[in-house]
Amino acid sequence: MTMDYVNFIEKIKMKTGIDLSLYKEQQMKRRLTSLYEKHGYKSFLDFYRGIEKDKDLLYAFLDRMTINVSEFYRNAKRWEVLEKKFLPPLLKNKRNLEIWSAACSTGEEPYTIAMILSKFLPLSEIKILATDIDENVLHKAKIGVYHERSLNEVPEEMKKRYFRKDIDYYIINDEIKRTVTFKKHNLLSDPFEQNFDLIVCRNVLIYFTEAAKDTLYYKFSHALKPGGIFFVGSTEQIFNPGKYNLEPADTFFYQKCK
Repeated sequence: MTMDYVNFIEKIKMKTGIDLSLYKEQQMKRRLTSLYEKHGYKSFLDFYRGIEKDKDLLYAFLDRMTINVSEFYRNAKRWEVLEKKFLPPLLKNKRNLEIWSAACSTGEEPYTIAMILSKFLPLSEIKILATDIDENVLHKAKIGVYHERSLNEVPEEMKKRYFRKDIDYYIINDEIKRTVTFKKHNLLSDPFEQNFDLIVCRNVLIYFTEAAKDTLYYKFSHALKPGGIFFVGSTEQIFNPGKYNLEPADTFFYQKCK
């Protein structure tokens, strides 16, 4: 690790609370180098000086490092498994499920959960916590305006019921928006709330070091109720789930041991 990058990590941690040393170094350096070169900077130190002076550059940095690739019903078959296999038994025990969409980006994931739950419950009974480290993406999520390409996997009935089209954009229904509470949260440093029935955290952990992932799996498991479900991304298989008091329940689904 070069001193230029080491110093950048230290300064960013002091400024934002984000510890870049817990992210895979080569991937993160590649992402950030292309960003600072695009803005005309020659080194990480120069880039940090720019971040200090320009709030828009800080937001650009946060956007780049938080990997905001999202769409509704991403990997639709997995959402079908959630709907048909896991939600019915969870709802059999209680109607007001505790649900967390972690690292929710621009909101497509928690809004997808709300749409699926609307098949079982009135929207007024659905409450979802959605968190992300980036205030910029949380602001976009609260607005709820999406490009057409984000809706490629959305079933037609849901598109008609919960979206309004405006030229090339779709605006999500206020009733769906009211089901989700968005909060800023750093997975690596902030405490987790507890007693969740369902935690969804997909396509985020692959960017962390093995040591950081290990810590997060313990924290996610601890945040689940016994019998609760942990839904991960399509590249994030947990190879030793028993270590975290989890057991495989389906492809990319884990259940906390009772």
